Amino acid sequence: MRVGLGYDAHRLVAGRLLILGGVEIPYHLGLMGHSDADVLTHAIGDALLGAVGAGDLGTHFPDTDQAYKDISSLVLLAKIVDLVQQRGFRPVNVDATVVAEKPRLAPYIQDMKAKLAPILGLTPDAVNLKATTTEQMGFTGRGEGMAAYAVVLVESSG
Repeated sequence: MRVGLGYDAHRLVAGRLLILGGVEIPYHLGLMGHSDADVLTHAIGDALLGAVGAGDLGTHFPDTDQAYKDISSLVLLAKIVDLVQQRGFRPVNVDATVVAEKPRLAPYIQDMKAKLAPILGLTPDAVNLKATTTEQMGFTGRGEGMAAYAVVLVESSG
């Protein structure tokens, strides 16, 4: 078994959709990035890559490559899961936290789990998602951006 830790953060801007865990969330701001800037899915992907010693998201999907411009992070996550499997591992569970002052994310957690679990090859109960604020401290507290942390456990598939 191996453990991986992932982190991602993106700036909130006007004129972009807010996508978290593959779910479009109604909000007047969205996350800025080369892809859809889904911080939650990016953190989970980075954690998986770390667990199998395969570098990070930027190494595999650089923001200089137009092939990844505005791509769904769920597509990137599926590619990462394929890489994890090629290395002889499979995900066991995910625990992740989105850090955002607004909007309220609790109503969307089940939808996010329903999007992420099949890509990860997991049941929704093996994908634990949480949302928290920073009590108006720091860049997330000021509403300038969002961040996400993820921890994953993988096991040998052999």
